[in-house]
Amino acid sequence: MKRKLSYLQIIALGYFLVILAGTLLLMLPPASVAPGGADFRTALFTATSASCVTGLVLCDTAISWTAFGQGVILSLIQIGGLGFMTFATLFYILLRRKMGLRERSVMVESINTTQIAGIVPLTKKIVIGTLFFEGLGAVLLMLRFVPQMGFGRGVWYGIFHAVSAFCNAGFDLMGVYDGPYASFVEYADDWLVNVVLMALITIGGFGFLVWDDLWRKKFHFRRYALQTKLVLTVSAVLSFGGALLLYFFEAEGNLPFGERVLTSLFGSVTARTAGFNTTDTAAMSAGGKLLTMMLMFIGGSPGSTAGGIKTTTLAVLMLHTFSGIRHEQSAGAFGRSFDGETLKKAASVFFVNLMLVLTGTLAICMIQPLALEDVLFECFSAMGTVGMTTGITRALAPLSSYIVAFLMFCGRVGSISFAVALFEKKQDRRCAVQKKKSQSGKGETGR
Repeated sequence: MKRKLSYLQIIALGYFLVILAGTLLLMLPPASVAPGGADFRTALFTATSASCVTGLVLCDTAISWTAFGQGVILSLIQIGGLGFMTFATLFYILLRRKMGLRERSVMVESINTTQIAGIVPLTKKIVIGTLFFEGLGAVLLMLRFVPQMGFGRGVWYGIFHAVSAFCNAGFDLMGVYDGPYASFVEYADDWLVNVVLMALITIGGFGFLVWDDLWRKKFHFRRYALQTKLVLTVSAVLSFGGALLLYFFEAEGNLPFGERVLTSLFGSVTARTAGFNTTDTAAMSAGGKLLTMMLMFIGGSPGSTAGGIKTTTLAVLMLHTFSGIRHEQSAGAFGRSFDGETLKKAASVFFVNLMLVLTGTLAICMIQPLALEDVLFECFSAMGTVGMTTGITRALAPLSSYIVAFLMFCGRVGSISFAVALFEKKQDRRCAVQKKKSQSGKGETGR
């Protein structure tokens, strides 16, 4: 009997097919400046990083890829950021086809909501909101890039970096001007570029359901859903608290006060999970790197363009921990309590993500002699779909790069979702066998 794929398996398979298509396109000769086109490993790693909105690269995006190749990368970023199911739903809308229950259920799973009703209007809001914020960000960035680079390139740079920032991807094209892998180091004191990028990263990392809640309830905080309240609160604490700690951790630099504040805030925001940088990541202090790894591990919010274990997972675990210390029977926030299933899911996400990071780190350390601190940073960055690196990405052996690519895939699809997608069929078969045995037993008793 032919069995249909589950919703989680459809999502995992969908991302895999997007990555495969991107790999094939990037291997075409017109996509790369290299004679004969890019090799399979480079194309696969780049397509995975773009589709999983990470930003880790084996070669500089601006220098190594042609305009066609950069266009492919930008398309993968947009699809990966919004989720391929959002685009599938958009096509249903444009073709005026009615979505069935199964398609709606997959979309619900894709954006981490629980309500099937209203999924089509929500998709429209997601697409319109994305185009609005990316368009506004692109125009503002053009104000800086067009005078510096000329009209054509300035417009392209504005669009590319607005999409990359909103989707929390971390891909940049600054290598042509500032040297390979420079990111936005030369714009460390530019308030316009920094503020626009941080705003896009933050809005993209809030999550589509939070957008919808904010749009419907405006500035009435008490009326917000619990998820919205947690996302706004935790995001603010992490962004500004992380910036304050980075300010003191990186105190040895000789930067002016204003620039130091700006780089600290940007470093805190981009670590969750954008991947741009305005300072040399490899030159950060040990405390700064550890803090960045913690922020990368947490990431953004559910149903967003960001990765990580998510802000709500952190909130649930922290609140349950504090309630346990106070010997309280339950934990909650804003007058709402969490059930046992919520805690179970949060703990599972935290544990599986951490185990994948540590396992990946051990495997890479076994393959090649790299510094533990750098490998751990790389794996946290990949699992959190961040894209920040201390510079070892280009030094990874082929097998090590495939491990990092696998972590990026797990980070985007969701480690728990990926595990369920792999083992769901086996579990369903066991349940079916047990059900048949149970029915058989009932039949015999009845006789």
